[in-house]
Parts: sequence; C-alpha cells; structure tokens
Amino acid sequence: MLKMGGVELEETFAEAFPMYISRILITAQDEKWALASAKEAKGLGTTAVFCPTEAGIECNVSSSETPDGRPGVIIQVGHQKKEKVEKWMPIRIRHCVLSVPTVAAFDAMPEDMVDYYLETRGTPIHLFADGYEEEGEMYGRRVYKIPLMGGWFIVPKRFGVAKGVAGGNLLFMGESRSAALSAAEAAVEAIRKVKYVFTPAVNGVFASGSKPKESYPWATTNHYYCACIADKVKDTKIPPGVEAVFEVVVNGLNIDVVKDAMKAAIQSALQTKGLKRITAANYAGTLGPYKIYLADLL
Repeated sequence: MLKMGGVELEETFAEAFPMYISRILITAQDEKWALASAKEAKGLGTTAVFCPTEAGIECNVSSSETPDGRPGVIIQVGHQKKEKVEKWMPIRIRHCVLSVPTVAAFDAMPEDMVDYYLETRGTPIHLFADGYEEEGEMYGRRVYKIPLMGGWFIVPKRFGVAKGVAGGNLLFMGESRSAALSAAEAAVEAIRKVKYVFTPAVNGVFASGSKPKESYPWATTNHYYCACIADKVKDTKIPPGVEAVFEVVVNGLNIDVVKDAMKAAIQSALQTKGLKRITAANYAGTLGPYKIYLADLL
C-alpha cells in the first residue's frame, strides 16, 4: 500500500478489455442544441451488459475547431462486438442527432486510429431520406445531405471505428458518502480534460460497481466493495472507517489515453478531504487482457 498524503493507493491493477469505438462530432447553431443532441444520443449507454452499446460525451468543441464553424460536442459509442457498434451507432444518430433542430454530424476519428470504416449507406440514417438524399462534398468531406422539414441534415458517407480499450477503472473510498463522491467527481473533471476518452456512467460516476457473472449469467453488485454490507461479507475489501465507495470507469481510443486519464484522475482526487483509499477492480484476468497498475501510473 502506497501512502500519498493522507490517502492510501492500493498497489493493484485495473483490468480492461478491447472495445470497438466510433467517435462522432455533433454541431449545431448553438451549444444548447449540440449538447442536447449529444446527451440524448449517449442515453442508455452506461454499460454493455444490458445497454445496446456504451456511450459517453468526450468534450465540447469550439466553433473555431469544427468543420462547419459551429459549436459542437464529441461523443463516443463502443462495444466489445463490432456488429453491435455497426447496428446501434447509426440508430443513435438516426433518432437522437438527425431529429434535432439545426444539428449536423461529422466523423471525428483520427485517421491514424481507424481500424476500419463503417459506411453510412444502407443504415437507418441514409434510408431515412426515402431516396431523396443528395451526395456531395462539404467542408472538404464526402457527405450525404438528408432532407428534413427543418432543412438539410449533413452526415459523412462513412465513420471511422477504432479498436479501443474499455474498463479502465478507479474506486474511491471515503470516510463519508460525500467525501467519496467528491473524490470521484474531481476525478471525472480531470478525465474530461484528456483527449480521446469518455466515462460512460451518468455524470461519470457509478454507484453500482459490478463484478462478472457469479450467481447469475450477468454482472451483479460487487459486494466486496459494498460498505453497507461489509459486516456480512466474509472477504470484504472495505477497510475500517470507510462509509462509501464510488467507481469511475474510463474508455478510450487506445490504452495510452486511458492510462493518461486514470493518472489525471488519481492526481486530482488526492486533494479531496475525507478520501481514505484509491483502488481498482480486477477479476484475475477473466474480464480482459489489459492490466493497468495504479502505482505505475504515478
């Protein structure tokens, strides 16, 4: 156990796994509409256990950095199975981006991170035009123009998909619920400054850390870290004086950006009063091949 100020950093590792990820830039006439669309498109994306895909907001983008000179928001959509991304990413765009006033979509995947391209043709986005779509070039990109009652919806002819990494995680143990949550919130704020990553949880923080299937054929509560039943769990991992634990999960386009985000998260959370310990969840290699050692991050 490492001591950093008054906080213990457990010498353990977070277990992560491969995930196919798309990265989409949503722009609009103003930030209000771009952010509203991004939040809707991210919905039901907290975990791939029951959700169609994981999804999250990466960052806001200023109008000086977008192809059409309008404010935007970048979201990421991912799943361990590429066919899930190929099915559900276009559906998220079709129902939560295309339908939003003044919005346009762009592929935001860096070329050097692309594993393969997903064609827009034949997806629910393209077919919504009912044959009235137009093909062309705008902002130096090949696009489809989909006619809507509110004007044209601009969407790229293809989206890049990366072979990314998911499941980088940190557990924040506090002497009170508010202390643990404050540490997790500080961690999320730091993560949002790191490019190419996203946190799938609501506001970036999970109250419901889970473990792989044990009693049931799906993930269930990670009872080893539930302080509320520590007295009932024989092998509890809750140390004395800890009242609550919150989890932050980080997904990203490659292992390096996930590590950068976790490092920034730890450094930020350490300043939280009442934080007792930072650790991570792992499952003896049954979840994924990546091991991110917390001590190595610092």
